[in-house]
This record gives sequence, C-alpha cells and structure tokens, in this order.
Amino acid sequence: MHPAATRSSQKTIDQFAKYVVPNYRRYPVSLVHGEGSNVWDAEGKRYLDLFPGWGCNILGHSPPWVVKAIQHQLEHLIHVPNTWYTEAQGDFAEAIVTHSFGKVFFANSGTEANEGAIKLARLHYSHKGAGTQKYRVISFENGFHGRTYGAVTATAQPKYHDGLGPLLPGFRYAPYNDLEAVRALVDDETCAILLEPVQGEGGVNIATDDFLKGLRQLCDQREMLLIFDEVQTGMGRTGNWFGYQHTGVQPDIMTLAKGVAAGVACGAIVCQDHIAPSMRPGMHASTFGGNPLAMAAGIATMKIIEEEGLLHHCQQMSARFHQHFAALKETLPIIKEVRSRGMMIGVELNIPATPAVGKCMERGVLINATHDTVVRLLPALNIAPTQVDEGYQVIADVLKQMAGEVHAGTSHS
Repeated sequence: MHPAATRSSQKTIDQFAKYVVPNYRRYPVSLVHGEGSNVWDAEGKRYLDLFPGWGCNILGHSPPWVVKAIQHQLEHLIHVPNTWYTEAQGDFAEAIVTHSFGKVFFANSGTEANEGAIKLARLHYSHKGAGTQKYRVISFENGFHGRTYGAVTATAQPKYHDGLGPLLPGFRYAPYNDLEAVRALVDDETCAILLEPVQGEGGVNIATDDFLKGLRQLCDQREMLLIFDEVQTGMGRTGNWFGYQHTGVQPDIMTLAKGVAAGVACGAIVCQDHIAPSMRPGMHASTFGGNPLAMAAGIATMKIIEEEGLLHHCQQMSARFHQHFAALKETLPIIKEVRSRGMMIGVELNIPATPAVGKCMERGVLINATHDTVVRLLPALNIAPTQVDEGYQVIADVLKQMAGEVHAGTSHS
C-alpha cells in the first residue's frame, strides 16, 4: 500500500461503481501520488507517465513551484468574482500576451474556451453591423474541440454526434490540409475558420506551412477570423510557446487550456486587440474563469518553462523520441508512420493501437491510443533523457510483441 493511499484500488473502484456516472472507460487502478513523470497507484506500483493528465500536467505531476504558488495564493484569496480586479489575473494575462498577442479572457477548460471563441467570432461581425448574416464556421475532419454543444458541433467526427441531434446550425467541415476544399465552402456568411495547428485527438496530424499560410490569406481576403484551437499545442507543448509560432501565421483568436496551468483547471481565449471590444459587457462570462488559484498556477508554470529552458529541452527530447521510433519503424512493419512536434508524438500503426495501452500499463508505462490506430504520447516538457529511453523501450517491446502476434495469427490462418 502506498503511504498516500487510504484504501485499495478495488475499494475505490467499487465506490465509483456505486456513486459515479459511468461515462469513462477507466483502467482498474487508483492513482494516489505523483512526482514529475512518475505516478503511483494505491498498491504502491510506480508508472512512468507519458500521457500525464491527458496533456494537462505539462510539468509532470505536482511540480513543486506550482504547488508553492497555489499554497501561497490559498492564504490570501481562493476565489473572487470578476466584478473585482485581482493582481494574479492581470499578471497571468500579461505573461501570456508577452509571448503572443492581444488580450485575454479566462475560462476553465478547452471546451469553454472554444465555445467562447465561436461566440466571439459571431459577436465580432454582429458588432460591426453584419447581423446574423455572417455566422458560419468552417472546421476540419478529425479535429476535436470539446464536448459542449457548440464545441462538439465544431468537432467534425460523427462518433461524437451520435444521439445529440439536432446539432447547432452554421458549421461546415473540410478535409484537413486541403485549402481548395476550404475555398469551396467559404461564402459571404462565413465568419471564421477554426482548426488545431496539430490535431491531437485526431492522431497527431500536423498542418502544413502552406495550408496555414493559405488559410490566413483566405481569411484576410474574405473578411473572416482565423481561430487556432491551441488547447493541446499551447504553453510550450510543441517546443515553442504556442503552435502557431512554428510558421509565423498568427491567428485572430487562439484558445488555450490543458497545460496552461500545469494541471489546474484553466482555459483562455486570446484575441487580437481590435477584436476584444466585441466581447462587450454582459455578452459572455465565466464564474470561475480567472480565479486566483488557477492564475497563480499559470504564472508559476510560465516562469518555470522560461527559467528552466524547457522549450529547448522539449525540442531535444522530441528529437530523441522521434529518432527512437523512426529507427523502430525500419524494422517493424506494423508501424506505418511516426509524427511528432515537440512533446506531441504519434506512432501510427496498421493494426489497432488500443491493446498497446494495457500492455504498456502492465509493464509500468502509461500511454494513450487515439483514432483507432495511433499510439499517442504527450510527455511532460521536463522529462529526463533516461525516462525517454525507459518509456521507448517498453513501448518498443510491446509493439514487437503485437507484431509477433499478428505474424503468428497470419501464419496459422
């Protein structure tokens, strides 16, 4: 039993079965303690976490300086409504804008931020006198923007729409990286184009430079807003502060969440200065958005990333992961492609990837499978080289085992 545990994993599992809505597919362990890229279950087993907090724990589990910042804030203000000013919210907004652009609205999650961004785009043209005639949003196949109605409608994946109809009107879907398909969908009623610079849940698909530059040009020509969903790519995840900075294509609106406060619930909308007045008083709000605890965590997160040189470290560790998997691909036919940008790593297989998750967990490494055939990693920015090698070796052994099982099945058929 781990010292932080008060009961066995099974007792917690039984408790969940009795009291918690069963909407998640959970693995049969209860996690009780984490430090950096390591996490422990109730029985005391250690796991190397290569998918900490689904990408939220960008500095790993319980980073000491973030913990101290939250503890300090707890002694002064836990929460005040946005009818008042707080130093922490101003400081965090300034820190974000210093590394990006514009002005910031704070929310609590990525789906909230994307809902707000869609509202802001429509409000912007209503504010300019366009009324309801400029309201359509174009988003992309295999994208993911959240679970609330606007965000899930923008998510162009039918599996997330099942049973929810009718969805919100005004959305059109285009293939990712297909500029001509986007052009064909644009009309005078289109107010925005919404996309992830790197699709995360869709399988770590990277937008090409030409595609992003073409979208920027198209938006400028047709008077539309370009919205980047950087919920997963933001806050250093890709090796730059924000994903758009790899190409220099600056969006009109950018949404943030996940790692923005190192695991504390926080979301944000960053918009260009001339767009900010469109979110006029009374048109949008968030009770907990910008709360002092999340702001303190966010400030500490950015400070650590900067002071510890984690953007450069992220690039180095990304290259290390990529080299490992690229070499493995040459010897393992089940690997179709290796894609990476910073600490977003996708290994696409030509067989289902889900079995790899359980097999790796048994061996003490936590990973993710997405889009049916992609092994996805979102390691902490401060992961050590030895941990990269440790995690890779376990994943490689598992993939070799799976390849052997495929070969054996083929041989016996």
